[in-house]
Amino acid sequence: MSKNNNSQLISNAMRGIRVTVLGILVSSALAVVKVITGVVGNSYALVADGIESLLDVISALVVWGGLKIAASPPDKRYPFGYGKAEPLAGLVVSVALLAAAAGIAIQSIREIRVPQHTPESFTLIILVLVVIAKETMYRVLKRVGTSISSSALQTDAWHHRSDALTSIAAFVGISIALIGGEGYATADEWAALFACVVIAFNGTRLFKKTLAEVMDIAPPADVERRIRAIASSVDRVVALHMCRVRKSGLVLFVDIHVVVDGNIPVREGHAIAHDVKDALLKSELSIQDVDVHIEPADQFRL
Repeated sequence: MSKNNNSQLISNAMRGIRVTVLGILVSSALAVVKVITGVVGNSYALVADGIESLLDVISALVVWGGLKIAASPPDKRYPFGYGKAEPLAGLVVSVALLAAAAGIAIQSIREIRVPQHTPESFTLIILVLVVIAKETMYRVLKRVGTSISSSALQTDAWHHRSDALTSIAAFVGISIALIGGEGYATADEWAALFACVVIAFNGTRLFKKTLAEVMDIAPPADVERRIRAIASSVDRVVALHMCRVRKSGLVLFVDIHVVVDGNIPVREGHAIAHDVKDALLKSELSIQDVDVHIEPADQFRL
């Protein structure tokens, strides 16, 4: 990996770490506020929402650790680097989402079966502020996660979006309970139960996405097209035979077969291979390493 790309990897990881720390601080503050307000204001949906925010803190710590490990340079023990730590962190976060959905659903059902006190109206004000804060965090983490190609950060962003959705559900439930009176007190818990469905849906979707990355799923087609275009533009490259790309955390590994004139000396073919590798490593793509195989043109119909 070139020095520029190595610096870019570290820079991307640090950007991810900074917004993750911001998420930890915001989630910690909101969790305390929601749990206290829920207890004082007789709203289980708000208490459940606070517990979900505590899980946000735990998941953010996992993402933070995954990004730090993923930014570590390759060594003798891990010659291909530590990139897999990043999607593995995303996998842990998605499992935490599913666990949160299950836990809140079980407790919501228990609360629905027993008499409830009507929530206090001031809990609605807290929920409005929570939704604004969480949706803002979702947008910040999603933007950074997309820009640095971090599946763990994008998964954590959806954790914040899920928290905002549970808060919206709690707002609706509490509003119904307040308008309807004592007979509608359980609307608060039904809202929490509905929110669990949303959380479970996102958890399942994100689990599949991060698991696919751990299993070396191919990156989006436009990434391969850009790699092929860069390699094809190198002087004396006749064509490309094969191009395989896999994503490992924040970086890419490329295996490419380059077709050249079969009559040139081995030394020249070797030089062309290095030119292709250098061109890819110097590109804007976060490529950590390139394996170039040279093929003689007379073996292919071009």
